[in-house]
Amino acid sequence: MQAKATALIPVDEALRLLLDGVRPLDAERLPIAECGDRILATDIRSLRTQPPFDASAMDGYAVRSADVARLPARLRVIGSAPAGRPFSGAVGPGEAVRIFTGAPMPEGSDCVLIQEDAASVADDMIEAKETVAASRHVRARGLDFSEGQPLLDRGRRLDPPALSLAASANHAALDVVRKPLVAIIATGDELLPPGSVVGPGQIIASNGLGVAEIVRSAGARVLDCGIVADDRDAISATLDRALEAGADLIVTIGGASVGVHDLVREVLTARGGELDFWKIAMRPGKPLMAGTLGGRKIVGLPGNPVASLVCSYVFLKPLVACMAGRLHEADLRQGILGAPVPANDQRQDYLRAAIRREADGIVATPSAIQDSSMLRVMADSAALIVRAPFAPPADAGEECQLLMLS
Repeated sequence: MQAKATALIPVDEALRLLLDGVRPLDAERLPIAECGDRILATDIRSLRTQPPFDASAMDGYAVRSADVARLPARLRVIGSAPAGRPFSGAVGPGEAVRIFTGAPMPEGSDCVLIQEDAASVADDMIEAKETVAASRHVRARGLDFSEGQPLLDRGRRLDPPALSLAASANHAALDVVRKPLVAIIATGDELLPPGSVVGPGQIIASNGLGVAEIVRSAGARVLDCGIVADDRDAISATLDRALEAGADLIVTIGGASVGVHDLVREVLTARGGELDFWKIAMRPGKPLMAGTLGGRKIVGLPGNPVASLVCSYVFLKPLVACMAGRLHEADLRQGILGAPVPANDQRQDYLRAAIRREADGIVATPSAIQDSSMLRVMADSAALIVRAPFAPPADAGEECQLLMLS
C-alpha cells in the first residue's frame, strides 16, 4: 500500500480525495411501505388520474347551478352519494342529491350547495339559503395529477409528502438507492464491550457506537464487526468477514497511527490495498487514513474517542451520504466567540464548544480543555469552532465559524 502523500494534507484536500469518484450505489426495488426516507433511484410518473372523477369538495348537496342562481330556491332530494358509493342516477331540474366530501358528482349536477347553506323544509325537500356558481366546491377530475404526468425526480428523498404522493399515484413499489453497508471494526487489546468488568489497563470501547449512529444518520446500514485484538491475523480475518458480507465501506477505529501495536495500516499494506492519504492537518484527527481494499472504500479513524467522532462528522458523514444518494452539506454557521482562543499552528482546529443564542447571534464558548479523550466535553458541546491553520489569536466577541452538531 503506497500513500499518494506523506506530509500532512489539508482537510479540504483530504475530503476531495475521499469523495473523488464516489457515486450513489445501485438501485433496489422495495415495497412502498419500506421506502420512507429513502432516495428515489428513478423518476416516477403517475399511474392514475387524481381525482379520477369530478368530486365533491364539501359535505352538502349536488345541484345544478341554474337551479340556485336565484333565491328562494327549493329542491327535491332524490338520493345520496357517500364517498365510495356513487349516486347512479342523474340530477334533473329542481333536484338535489345529498353528497359527502370525496364522492363523485352525479350526472347533471355542476356544483355543491354546502350543508350550512341548506335548510330542510320537508323529508325530501331543502331550501337553498345562498346562490352557488357552477363548479363551486367541486374538485375537477385530474386537479392533482393526471395519468402519465411526471411526479417525483430521481434523487428526491421520500419524505412524508413525497411518499404519500407516490402511493396516491398507485405505486406499490419504488426503485430506491441501496443503503450502503458500513462495516465498523474497533481494534485494541485494551478494549472491552460496555457492561464488562474492567481489569488493569483496560477500558470500555465506546467509539464504535457513536460512529455507527453518525453513519446511520447519513443513510447507511451498519455491520458491527466487534472488537478485534491487536493481532495481524485477527485484523485480516475481520477484514475478510467484512468483504464477504458485502460491505460497501469499511471503517476501522484505532491502529492507524505509528505505534508498534498500530497494525491496521500494516495489514492493509500486506493485502495490497491502495492508500489515498494518511495524516491530516487537523486537530483532533491527525492519523486519519483512507484508501481502497478489494475495490471497497476503507477509512481508518483515530482511536481517541473525540478524534474518531470529529473525523466521522467531517469525513464519514459526507462520504456515506454520497454513497446513499443524499445531498449533504455541513451545517456551517457564523458565530461569536464566548472566550478568547490562542493562535493556531499548521493544523485546522475543531474546538468543542457550548453554545447559547443571543440577540447578536450564536455565542460559542470553547471548553477550557480540548483533550481528545474527553467524551463528556464532547457530549456537552453543540458545535465545533473551526479554526483555520495559522489563524491568529482571537478575543471574545470576535466572529468564528461553527460546525453545528445539534
